[in-house]
Amino acid sequence: MAAGAAGGRRVAVIGAGMAGLAAARALAQAGADVTIFEARDRIGGRIWTDRSWPGLPVDMGASWIHGLTGNPLTALAREAGAALHPTDYESAAAFGAGRERPYPAEPWGMLEKAQAQAWKADADLSLRAAVAALPRWGRMTAAERDAFRAAVHRMVEHEYGADWGELSARSYDEAEGFGGGDALFPQGYDQLAHHAARGLDIRLGARLTAVRAARDGLRLTFADGSEAGADAMVCTLPLGVLQSGDIAFDPPLSPARQSAIESLGMGLLNKCWLRFDAPPPVPRADWILNLGPPADLWPEWVNPSAAAPAPLLLAFNAGPRADEAEAWDDATTLGSAHDALKAMFGSRFPAPIAAQVSRWRADPAARGSYSFHPPGTGADTRRALAGLDWDGRLAFAGEAASPDHPSTVHGAWLSGLAAAQALAG
Repeated sequence: MAAGAAGGRRVAVIGAGMAGLAAARALAQAGADVTIFEARDRIGGRIWTDRSWPGLPVDMGASWIHGLTGNPLTALAREAGAALHPTDYESAAAFGAGRERPYPAEPWGMLEKAQAQAWKADADLSLRAAVAALPRWGRMTAAERDAFRAAVHRMVEHEYGADWGELSARSYDEAEGFGGGDALFPQGYDQLAHHAARGLDIRLGARLTAVRAARDGLRLTFADGSEAGADAMVCTLPLGVLQSGDIAFDPPLSPARQSAIESLGMGLLNKCWLRFDAPPPVPRADWILNLGPPADLWPEWVNPSAAAPAPLLLAFNAGPRADEAEAWDDATTLGSAHDALKAMFGSRFPAPIAAQVSRWRADPAARGSYSFHPPGTGADTRRALAGLDWDGRLAFAGEAASPDHPSTVHGAWLSGLAAAQALAG
């Protein structure tokens, strides 16, 4: 970025997640006067490392670097001195009805056929509708359909945070990836956020409620009634917040950008960390599948104990099941997760001594976990959300604005760099 293009400009960055931190760093390096305004009392956004268990950090939001080779977060982790713990999807076991079961068949063959047929149709349709239209689906028994549906829930709905009836058959998986496997952060993902934030002016507890274009730039209004001025702004608010209408834009955003905000979906993936007083009797596999019954509640488990100083298990719920479970209190959630473990491994499975539970839909600064593609949307929708508005004074970034790497931390980071470049250009 050319220093002259940004030098001396006052730029407000809304949100201290990874998109905001990336944009602020790049603009500050180019000579802009940058202030980050963050609604929460912490930085990181949907990276949230809970440190309430002494010496045992657990990531309640993002957990993995997805694809270590060529990923900008890998280099950032190296700069931050953050240790990584690789995980392998091939290191997996499946359990159900109290015993180990054969690893279930994966659904990709039928899903690829459904996707191909959807591209031949006159209009996009949901992934569920595209599968139901296949001749093979009509020939399947009820048991075969149940097994297929469970596989879709584990491998698709948990990936995208939404029911397959809400996902685009054409573009639900439209994204690029990095190679080299995935890795967790034993000491917390927030190490990257704190490293990226060094030297930046960040104001916490500053919840934006309105932004107005004025002759001399922009006027920002916050929930406490305070105001701030800027020459330009980078908006990295999560899609769910943009959809909520909590922020008033005056004048309105461009029709294409507003349409993109309304068209994309905000999915939900919630976590439950369980802590034990002794290593639980589970296999050493990284991933443990719960084949039920039921097969759609706590279907995926991660065993991170090899990289943690205390015995832990991590369980997930996604989509409608996550919305349902989010209404439970912590005790009910812990009890439900323990019931799932007893159903998988036997009634004598030891009880956890503590739990940490995420509720991303209820978080007013997120209103969900990450974005997905409903029917009729795709990478072009995200391109319409990204970029500049208001004659180049307002830029948008975040995982929802990443056409190539949506729903990922590295996508958020790269979108922040792109927004900074656009503002300076």
